[in-house]
Amino acid sequence: MKKYITQSIRLTLVLMVLLCILYPLSIALAGKMSSGNGGGEKITRNGKVIGYALLGQSFTKPEYFWGRPSSVDYNAAGSAGSNKGPSNEDYLKLVSDRIDTLLKYNPGIKKLDIPADMVTASGSGLDPNISEQGAIIQIKRIATIRKIDVRKVAELVVKNTNKPILGLFGPSSVNVLKLNLALDELN
Repeated sequence: MKKYITQSIRLTLVLMVLLCILYPLSIALAGKMSSGNGGGEKITRNGKVIGYALLGQSFTKPEYFWGRPSSVDYNAAGSAGSNKGPSNEDYLKLVSDRIDTLLKYNPGIKKLDIPADMVTASGSGLDPNISEQGAIIQIKRIATIRKIDVRKVAELVVKNTNKPILGLFGPSSVNVLKLNLALDELN
């Protein structure tokens, strides 16, 4: 019995060193070696931080690409989903209102053309990306409001589209903040 207790204490001490000291240090080191030194990719303009590439932001003006809806109003301190399912009447009303808004501001698109990510919030409520299709359905609206050739806006979307990893893993996506900044540079 004493033999097993001694082994258990040794194993506990070894695991404490590995999991409480070495593992967190290795993760912190990896973060420091990444872009942004573990603080995320800050996007600056004129020396001022205007956003982070990995955090969604609210864009509501019609001359900008709109991002994925947020269940936490893009508050990074309160990352969460809505926890409402497809049988919840409030949730269905909210999604229906979002669809109506997209159809109102993007005449010419059909309800079936709207990708799910444009009307449903992500699990974190902070998703900075939209699907490529989510950007494509907004091109005509933005080109019309900004009086820019539709092809230029479409080229901008293509340039800012992140393809799947190795062409296989994950969907194509577009970072909304980076796309809107590139859009501002066009004018």
